[in-house]
Amino acid sequence: MSSVSVPTDRKAAAEPGTPPQGGLSSTLVLALGTFAVGTDAFVVAGFLPSMAKDLHVSSATAGQSITVFAAAYAILSPVLATLLARLPRRTLLIGALFTLGIANLGSALAPNMAVLIISRILAAAGAASYTPNAGAVSASLVRPELRARALAVVIGGLTIATALGVPLGNAASHWFGWRTALGIVAGLCLFVAVILRLIMPWLPGAARVPLRTRMAVLRRPAVLAVLPLTVLGMCATYVPYAYAVPMLDAVQIPESGVLWMLFLYGIGAVIGNLAAGHATDRWGSTNVLIVGCAVMAVALGALAWLASTDADVKPLVGLLCMLWGGSSWSQTPPQQHRLIEVAPQEAPLVISLNSSGIYLGIGLGSIIGGAALGAGATTVYGLASGIGALALLFLLFTRRASARKG
Repeated sequence: MSSVSVPTDRKAAAEPGTPPQGGLSSTLVLALGTFAVGTDAFVVAGFLPSMAKDLHVSSATAGQSITVFAAAYAILSPVLATLLARLPRRTLLIGALFTLGIANLGSALAPNMAVLIISRILAAAGAASYTPNAGAVSASLVRPELRARALAVVIGGLTIATALGVPLGNAASHWFGWRTALGIVAGLCLFVAVILRLIMPWLPGAARVPLRTRMAVLRRPAVLAVLPLTVLGMCATYVPYAYAVPMLDAVQIPESGVLWMLFLYGIGAVIGNLAAGHATDRWGSTNVLIVGCAVMAVALGALAWLASTDADVKPLVGLLCMLWGGSSWSQTPPQQHRLIEVAPQEAPLVISLNSSGIYLGIGLGSIIGGAALGAGATTVYGLASGIGALALLFLLFTRRASARKG
């Protein structure tokens, strides 16, 4: 039966202006895939202490698994986009999810840090292959008037993972153990891969763009005036967030309350992301970013103050966690908007580079947070607040340069 259906799919995909049938159902499954990918990226922070204890290493050392994943994603994303460009889209997406699933099984069974690090690099390769292509495929599976909606659905999976990934990891670790938590993520990845194989139509690959051509856009002054802000913003967020469990303990949040604080952070992230999109259309990307960077620096600074005073003000911590999450993830929509404005002809490329910038910031933040962990939570939060303030200064000094195209 498959020998009959594949040519039919190819014929449908080849007819210009006629999206393949089953576009909506495929888009929903693609969104489930981005949820799985996002959960894998964020889940480790939720069970870092228990993972460190089981592997007989410090929390700072275990946190480097986050660093390695983020750095590998940032580096591999443009490389894999070049190497795998000609693969049929269904084959690419299924292969990426299968790789991610096997990598998570490897992480769940890792007997030591060396095996864990190798498996996290493999997981990053799967994630870097899946996420950028899922959005592009979703747009090609529906009618033109539904493309923005399809993109929103697919990216929504990633946004929900931002909100729920760490809380779910924390809860699963508490109830079942961290290895089971990673096993569940692996199972979800493999499940989505099977469903995609069953319902997603065949789509051709794309023309291969040399890596040198892809990276040439980085030589443009206007692009260079925008991208570093993505790195700084995510770096500020992840200095304490990669070590969220001990950082929340330092502001008098007991183990039973950590899940709720992480959930508040996630709710703030979703609200901030959605509100920033509307606010950017109304007031402009730079104004939204100024507010976001300022709120982030103040919220993290307030957490540093609470950690230094040992004050027990749980409702205030909850509010600050929401502001922290909201201000951090409110930066993505206006940053993408700025990049499209300065390089409209290379929009897919600069958006991909912005994703690499996000993961580069996550990696740098986890390195800095791990290095400062021994100095105490006040120092960690203070460093994060300082980097947030640096992001604001960078934005103010470069906003004129970023307003020029090319």
